[in-house]
Amino acid sequence: MEQIYTRPGHLTAAQTRQALGISAGALRNLVYRGSLKRVGGSERYPEYSAHDVAAIAAQRASKPPLRQSA
Repeated sequence: MEQIYTRPGHLTAAQTRQALGISAGALRNLVYRGSLKRVGGSERYPEYSAHDVAAIAAQRASKPPLRQSA
């Protein structure tokens, strides 16, 4: 069961995935590569900084979409 309450300025893993539009595996990769750091919660229910998540979302929005080959 995921935590119901988080501290102000923090997001749960599910909220972070939803905000970035990514899967659980992609979130783990962001953490593994050091692009996103846990700022609280527990090992099972980590929390991430809303500011850091917003920065990643803005960075992703500013990149041009990938071209798909025909």
